[in-house]
Amino acid sequence: MLYQHKQWIKDIDLVTAIVPELVRLENCNVLITGASGLICSAIVDLFFRYNDTHEKKIKILAAGRSNKRMTERFGAMTEREDFTYVPYDSLQYGNPLPDKIDYIIHGAGIANPPLFVKNPVETMLGNILGSKSLLDYAGNNQTKRFLYISSSEVYGEKESDEPFKENDSGFVDLLDPRNSYAMGKRAAETLCISYASEYGVDIVIARPGHIYGPTAAKTDTRVSSIWPYMAARGEDIVMKSDGAQIRSYCYCLDCASAILKILLEGDSNRAYNISNSDSIISIRELAGLIAKSAKVNLFFEMPSEVEKQGFNPMSKSSLSSNALEKIGWKGCFNAETGLVHTISILKEIL
Repeated sequence: MLYQHKQWIKDIDLVTAIVPELVRLENCNVLITGASGLICSAIVDLFFRYNDTHEKKIKILAAGRSNKRMTERFGAMTEREDFTYVPYDSLQYGNPLPDKIDYIIHGAGIANPPLFVKNPVETMLGNILGSKSLLDYAGNNQTKRFLYISSSEVYGEKESDEPFKENDSGFVDLLDPRNSYAMGKRAAETLCISYASEYGVDIVIARPGHIYGPTAAKTDTRVSSIWPYMAARGEDIVMKSDGAQIRSYCYCLDCASAILKILLEGDSNRAYNISNSDSIISIRELAGLIAKSAKVNLFFEMPSEVEKQGFNPMSKSSLSSNALEKIGWKGCFNAETGLVHTISILKEIL
């Protein structure tokens, strides 16, 4: 189990120091949707570790579609007193929720690129319906704050090489079903701000870049997830493009600490990019670091037409982290260190 890995615990302790404000979550009920996923399961582990090292506890309400997947991810940890599984489906409106939720971190939704193409309706509606259901709850139950986890894909495509700032906006092709993900995230962000304006819900939005780490599912087809698994198994890395696209990469625990910093210190009704300035690199550089870390080879192949359909259309998606850093956050892991830790951990838990 991941939580038992010594390196993982050391990494959690390092990022937890960035968020001393966690003390404000003691004795609070925190609902986390998508709790078994890449980003939010790292938040759950961070809460576990906090509770293991503090007298007063954070009550973890872990929401997701599958109790089986929750158990596969957290094992016997799901039996702890500080953990409650909450059945939740982002495509269903009005999921039954606990009577008291102090904070909501909403990270549920389809995040696997092939599904954006195969199930664009569900991809888009999952963001909108899931958000509306939770926003209605927050507005009716005095929830202290609602954090929506969006995506860097909301920015679309632009000509400039400058990192995206939170008020930037690029081109998104509305008639491409692959963009059901980007447009669903855009719509959900506007829905959040609309609830803040009309019903007084306290909203903050996080826009992560490309997140990687040992919390990625084995079925995740994003290259930042699948390549570390391949490398950990001793398999060579295969690229399906020239890899020139620039991305803002971030270790999953750095992303978790950033989300918690935004939740507790971010200004209401605004969005914050999540980007480690030490990890803005090309996809090819990412592949090279992974291959080097695991001592495997790097090869190039032409992608199939089906594979091309799932590609992120953004050639430049670096993000400015200035706003996030102004509220006291900093990344603890550059791309090389984060990938070395990811691969070493995966080698032991596979």
